Amino acid sequence: MSLLKRLAPFVALTAFGLPLAALAQTSAPTAEDFRSDARSIEALVAANYAYLDRFPLGQAPMTERLRGEADVVHDSTTLLRYAERRLALLADAHVITGSSFSDSWAIVPSYADLWVEPEGDAYRVTAVREGSPARAADVAPGDRLVRIDGVPVAEAVAAYWRDLGLESVADAGYAVRVLAAGRRDRPRRLTVQRGDGPQRELALPNLYAVPRPDTGPITTTRGRDGLTITFNDSLGDDRTIAAFDAAMTQARRNETIILDLTDTPSGGNTVVARAVMGWFVSEARPYQVHRLMAEERETGVARQWIEEVLPRPGRHHAGAVRVKVGRWTGSMGEGLALGLDAQGAQVTGCPMAGLLGAIYDFRLEHSGLTIKLPAERLSSVSGVPREDFRCPAS
Repeated sequence: MSLLKRLAPFVALTAFGLPLAALAQTSAPTAEDFRSDARSIEALVAANYAYLDRFPLGQAPMTERLRGEADVVHDSTTLLRYAERRLALLADAHVITGSSFSDSWAIVPSYADLWVEPEGDAYRVTAVREGSPARAADVAPGDRLVRIDGVPVAEAVAAYWRDLGLESVADAGYAVRVLAAGRRDRPRRLTVQRGDGPQRELALPNLYAVPRPDTGPITTTRGRDGLTITFNDSLGDDRTIAAFDAAMTQARRNETIILDLTDTPSGGNTVVARAVMGWFVSEARPYQVHRLMAEERETGVARQWIEEVLPRPGRHHAGAVRVKVGRWTGSMGEGLALGLDAQGAQVTGCPMAGLLGAIYDFRLEHSGLTIKLPAERLSSVSGVPREDFRCPAS
């Protein structure tokens, strides 16, 4: 399949003013069409997923159970359910479908409030989201997650992968964070323990049921350390540009600017990021490196380029910049932190979410279901993969 055909969702191909896809698909998809789309996901991943080197022999995992499920897909519901399960085998929180069910697993980290990691035979909470149900329930870093819905965590993790047809655990950290975030349509029952103290049974609402306060794209405060601009998970909101520009007009000459990216789990877009960084450069500066793996696989020739940030006329601040990050700094939030680090800003609070690559949307041929995959590898200008970035010692 040619690169142009694989990237067709990003190209405005039209004929007589109509999308070519609309001309090719004039009737409702048949059961065989849905089945064909299900089977096509394996090749789609093989051609476009930028991180196949995470797996043995560079091949994405697949199971006989899921191949059997693909064979019985017959409508949009069974296709979506299959797609969610098929993509879960990648153990990549940056891989999702464009649609979902009311009982789909919560997206991590956007709708998670606990960061849990395996530690020997235990599962340790290493970060808790500010203002979240888990924080309100006094869950703290260092606590052990003991059970999920009454099931010992190790058993729940093994069952998660076994349900997808894997007899061994593919990625315990990925699975436990999904399980701790829970199904979107129901509360979570978690058992935690602090040190040698008693175990606590918690009933926590799912974050999909918790309304977010309407704080606007950013919040600005001033303290002795400087002017703090907090991004309220708004790096994908074009209103953020105007809000940030307005906040920067409050900055005093050479005042330290503190950019708080600790609540940016949903990522965003490079336009907002470049608008922010443009305040702090006086000439074109590189901020991240892209590598498109699909073209490299097809042609054998690598394609890599450096993205730059440019100064914004009439908008410049010469003071020091500090950046706060954490586990709920995701995707474009991570890219923004890397870009500011390249400009000399002090970045503190690592590690971040570690989300992989830049997302492309791929529409399945017959159903139009969107599959979101990291198709570009991203790294800092010094060559560090974005997911491996760690804050310099301060």
